[in-house]
Amino acid sequence: MANPKEPLLDEIQWKAPPLAMSMGGITTNTVLPYFYESPFFDATSNNATITTQATHNPALFYLIQTREAFEGRLRTMQGLEFVVAHDPSDNGTKVENSGVWVIRKQNRRKRPGQEDEIIPLNSYYVVGENIYMASSLGNILGARLLTMVSSLSKVIETAAALPSFTPALGHTYLPPTLKTGSSAVNMQMSQTSKESTPMPGTQESTATKPPSQLILDQDLQSTQLIQSSLNLSLRYGNEYMDDNPLVGEPGSFIITKSREVPPPASQQKPRPAPMTTRAPAPQVKTDIPEPKRKPSMGTEKSPSTPSTKEKKARRKSRPATSVTTPE
Repeated sequence: MANPKEPLLDEIQWKAPPLAMSMGGITTNTVLPYFYESPFFDATSNNATITTQATHNPALFYLIQTREAFEGRLRTMQGLEFVVAHDPSDNGTKVENSGVWVIRKQNRRKRPGQEDEIIPLNSYYVVGENIYMASSLGNILGARLLTMVSSLSKVIETAAALPSFTPALGHTYLPPTLKTGSSAVNMQMSQTSKESTPMPGTQESTATKPPSQLILDQDLQSTQLIQSSLNLSLRYGNEYMDDNPLVGEPGSFIITKSREVPPPASQQKPRPAPMTTRAPAPQVKTDIPEPKRKPSMGTEKSPSTPSTKEKKARRKSRPATSVTTPE
């Protein structure tokens, strides 16, 4: 059982320069013996068996002299083995090559009357004096997915604190920054924005304020603006200034026409100012004609006024007749 504290084989790099120099460099005949000294080699493989037999048996010593003889003996056996899958020197014929060797770990099974069954297990790269283990496809996909998930988690955590809303800017994801330099100053002077408009009663110059103070002032102005907007909405929320109301649903509003459209102000005729007329005061007749007097034998009657005459006319009645009774 592998020690859990030891690093994984696909995460390490192994090299032994003194051993490579003692072998005369990495060549087509020394690449496998150099690989046997690395931690990637399995001592239970057929390679270790043939090497041990050739070392102690002079009759088999020729097997470890050349790679062709060694791999030819491996093909006659079955089990775990290490072979050279890629030779950059083309079996020693190329002097100048890339220096990258590929060694494959595989399992060979013999089948009567058929070719041997080869099951690849791992691949290793020998780059100069360095040896690396190639990761499997599952490990590569797992590492890439883990990297993607970790990066997305960091992005989500960072983006969660970015959105902010202000009445002047709306929804923003990055705080406003002030550009330095003369071009930035000219751009700020040319742009007219509601945010830079000073609030009533404030005459303090923003040229001498630091950027942090300007951001705080903008936040304060935004807070005051939304407070005043809320107050206006509460006071005049039920009042409308549209003469032509909207009809329809959101996204398809239709402006209705009013029954009587007033003409433009330029075509309206000025109305005459209303004249205030007063009712004429009743005239009082002061020249009352004197009543005619009839001559009478007796005493003179007092003159009668119109009012007394009318009263007498209303109360006109027959004189009462006296009833005589016989004596």
